[in-house]
Amino acid sequence: MIESNSTEGLPNQPAMKAALDAYVDRINAGDVEGILALFAPDAVIEDPVGTETKTGAAIRAWFADTVAFETRIHPLGPVRGWPGREAALAFDVEFTPPGSPRLRIRSIDVCSFDGQNRITHLRGYWGPDDIGPAPGRE
Repeated sequence: MIESNSTEGLPNQPAMKAALDAYVDRINAGDVEGILALFAPDAVIEDPVGTETKTGAAIRAWFADTVAFETRIHPLGPVRGWPGREAALAFDVEFTPPGSPRLRIRSIDVCSFDGQNRITHLRGYWGPDDIGPAPGRE
């Protein structure tokens, strides 16, 4: 959990930004338990937007695969906050799925947060045109 100085039970921009910075660091470190600690127990992941959502054990399995695929996130700028419950991160993500060359997806994740600064909903914005070989692998 990321500390907040909110007095209304809402996350604040610095706390949300710190949570998404931690998300990047923990994925890049391969820390599944650390990643999961950033999410509320009833969190929902929709990545990419429009696909079947993931909850509970499916989120754990998804991040276990994320680590197994040697995923690395490369932020394209600082996390952007919103004076409410959401923050966004634009990034390139590289990974190697089984039986595939290393790939890159250009994505924007928009996350909603609860009053304890945990991610309650992650939406990944990317489509088929955003997927390609990782640089240096073409």
